[in-house]
Amino acid sequence: MTSSAWGLLALFLVALGVLAWPVGKFLAMLCNERMPRWMQRVEAPLYKIAGTRPEQSMHWLRYALALLAFNAIGAFFVYALQRLQGWLPFNPAGMGAVSPDSAFNTAVSFVANTNWQGYGGESTMSYLTQMLGLTVQNFLSAATGIAVAFALVRGFARRGDGRGLVGNFWADVTRITLWVLVPISFVLALCLAGQGVIQNFDEYKTVNTLETTAFQQPKNGADGQPLKDDKGQPVLEDATTKTQTLAMGPVASQEAIKMLGTNGGGFFNANSAHPYENPTALTNLLQMLAIFLIPAALCLTFGRVVGDMRQGWAVLAAMTVMFVVAVMVITPAEQAGNPLLAPLGVDQMASALQTGGNMEGKELRFGIDASSLFAAVTTAASCGAVNLMHDSLTPLGGMVPMVLMQLGEVVFGGVGTGLYGMLIFAMLAVFIAGLMIGRTPEYLGKKIEVREMKLISVAILVTPILVLAGTAVAVVAGAGKAGIANPGAHGFSEILYALTSAANNNGSAFAGLSANTPFYNGLLGLAMWLGRFGVIVPVLAIAGALAAKKRLPVTGGTLPTHGPLFVSLLIGTVLLVGLLNYVPALALGPIVEHLVLWK
Repeated sequence: MTSSAWGLLALFLVALGVLAWPVGKFLAMLCNERMPRWMQRVEAPLYKIAGTRPEQSMHWLRYALALLAFNAIGAFFVYALQRLQGWLPFNPAGMGAVSPDSAFNTAVSFVANTNWQGYGGESTMSYLTQMLGLTVQNFLSAATGIAVAFALVRGFARRGDGRGLVGNFWADVTRITLWVLVPISFVLALCLAGQGVIQNFDEYKTVNTLETTAFQQPKNGADGQPLKDDKGQPVLEDATTKTQTLAMGPVASQEAIKMLGTNGGGFFNANSAHPYENPTALTNLLQMLAIFLIPAALCLTFGRVVGDMRQGWAVLAAMTVMFVVAVMVITPAEQAGNPLLAPLGVDQMASALQTGGNMEGKELRFGIDASSLFAAVTTAASCGAVNLMHDSLTPLGGMVPMVLMQLGEVVFGGVGTGLYGMLIFAMLAVFIAGLMIGRTPEYLGKKIEVREMKLISVAILVTPILVLAGTAVAVVAGAGKAGIANPGAHGFSEILYALTSAANNNGSAFAGLSANTPFYNGLLGLAMWLGRFGVIVPVLAIAGALAAKKRLPVTGGTLPTHGPLFVSLLIGTVLLVGLLNYVPALALGPIVEHLVLWK
């Protein structure tokens, strides 16, 4: 890595630490339900309308059922909005109804905090659908993830009354949205708009270009229908244009929560590579900080709520170490460039006139360092927003985002999902350590017994099963193979990446795969729903079991869970258990591609 790359990484981590500290403290206040009276008075009318009492804590099963019902209703609403958008207002471009399979995929995607997009936002979704459907779910899906993290943290913190109460879901979602997501998103949206991110309700604008653009288009016959040749392929004709249509819309408001809630769904098809979403180096840095802000802050929240800040620092340290290693792999891989271009006389060396390295699919205004860091951030944190095309990364560079997702999205991870995913691995780590020293495993004074281990196994195995089984189905089915644009190892990587992204609720893609088809919309939609809620339900069951247990006192034989040894044990557990499932698949994809490229 170059000195500039190290400097950018250091600036990012320092700024993240400064911002995460106060946010973590505020989240701890919400998790502990110790709010000032004025905040309670503001909330009171909302609870009265909803018919709920925030002080009534729920059993974990009731909490889970409320969460599932809430998200199912949200998915139905987003689906209906897409299907009806042609008859609804705030549609200046006259967008028609979204196809049933695409609408299903998108509804599940945004409710599951995945934001996988098989469509182009500016050519598919009306302003009303973007705002009332997609942006609203950006808030609610993020709040759902944080609420689950709150429930698990309370399970560790409570002394145990045998009832398994983990909090009130409706109060958690309301408070997280009202006091955290909305205020921070509002400030971030103003900052982004000040840097040039657009925010309007204008009609799309047609402008004159500086140069004439030549292109080919389908040739129509006398009846106005496209002509086809003897092989059934469309007949093309040359054409030119001196105009371009620029999409408009309320972008800054969606961009802010897209990043803060680790959602990732772009207003435009090019996502954060689009200058209307991410115009400057400052907006690029702000967006990366927003992605990691709440995941990092929740680690500190965890330490405060359980009464031992060292526990939170240990989890945060494990995440940071794995993230830094990932950046140290992807950045040099992209800086090295493409060896196939060197014999052709292409200069890939960094100089005062060019950034050098593998610049395919990257924006000149960001360069290698900022693009590589963004790719690591967005896939470490289950965000899925991109400022470069991941399909154009080198084989090793592309494997880094894939591996970060395959670890279970626990390297910071999504809002809430990163913390509860890492705590699942922490309980598994102390169980393994307990077996090694012959003691009953316990974490933060709570015994990890047979029931918890069964639930932990389910939570860890859900996503690998979805990814590997889904990939197997896609590479065997004719409809799955039809979407592959690149043959060989890279085509396999495209499918593996898609299923990895969907099941782990990330949303980024290797764009060479044509996934907006009924087959992939259905397969990926199923993976997203089960990958989200198939993990959440066992996590809530674990939270309830822990909340019911008495907290044991610390003794001389208690395994310390806050020092360098435990951090190393936790990292080892994540790598061994989280990644080994995928090694054969990685060998068939990016590893083979790397060996072929550098042979």
